Amino acid sequence: MLSNRQLLVLQVIIDEFIQTAQPIGSRAISKKEDISFSSATIRNEMADLEEMGYIEKTHSSSGRVPSEKGYRFYVDHLISPFRLSSDEMNSITHTFEKGMLEFEQIVQSSARVLSDLTNYTSIILGPEVFETKLKQIQIISLSSTTAVAILVTNTGHVEHRSFTIPATIQPSDLDKLVNILNDRLVGVPIIQLHEKLYTEIAELVNSYTQDFETAYKYVKAALFDEQHVKLYVGGKTNILMQPEFKDVEKIRSLFTIMEKEDEIANLLRSSTGGINVSIGQENKMDAMQDCSLITATYSLGDKQMGTIALLGPTRMEYSRVISLLNVLSSRLTKTFHSWY
Repeated sequence: MLSNRQLLVLQVIIDEFIQTAQPIGSRAISKKEDISFSSATIRNEMADLEEMGYIEKTHSSSGRVPSEKGYRFYVDHLISPFRLSSDEMNSITHTFEKGMLEFEQIVQSSARVLSDLTNYTSIILGPEVFETKLKQIQIISLSSTTAVAILVTNTGHVEHRSFTIPATIQPSDLDKLVNILNDRLVGVPIIQLHEKLYTEIAELVNSYTQDFETAYKYVKAALFDEQHVKLYVGGKTNILMQPEFKDVEKIRSLFTIMEKEDEIANLLRSSTGGINVSIGQENKMDAMQDCSLITATYSLGDKQMGTIALLGPTRMEYSRVISLLNVLSSRLTKTFHSWY
């Protein structure tokens, strides 16, 4: 259990280090308005905090810096709600007032504004394709044997994949199938298309096509069998502006993992509701173990639809970032709900 004096010294050290990225000495702490005890007392308290593992001594200075244990205690016990400025709130509000026609545009814009406001790297995981609704399907023939299948969801997401048309399928059958899908299934959740096609309109499709089973098999494989990750990244190079990330190998590892969208998406999918903060070694990915990752989810009713994350140094403005993520996740939840 930390004493009140130790709590105050620890908070001053972390708050100051977050702002300056410089080790903090007892003399700097003694000049703070809230500190009324002597430098000698401060040094004693710092020695105790170091012995308990909350702060560390650097090689280049007599000052101290927070340890990961110190940051964890700070996040869990010392930060208080941060009041966002009117400019910050306006930046978020304008993101949702631009008259964007598609939810996907809003997510992309949200990633940009979040990185701009924090100078960290923002990552937003969009809703899965199967959790959205059909807006339109197209098939465009490239030759007698190849075509491109295009699926557009109500959130503005576009899937397009090339596939080979087997000789047994008439191009006209594909056209008829697509026309029926667009006529009868617009607005149906993607995950329900297969069931509805077979239970509600299979007879209709059969009467208009020569080989319904084969035609549907290829359209289904092209559009519905594999979901592409929808990951939106803002400010990827912001990490380069942080003094902690001057090591080329460290940066290379971090950029390499950010290119692995499936791994990042799986990491964000594992986030539970509310705010989650992973500090340093708490991160599962080795390349992120010099970073902090803060996530928040947005939802539709009780169902989690996507995740917002900020990646930055362990010297992160935790209170402000948590407030920004809370506001943005709430707005995304409200906006996503309006699409349904």
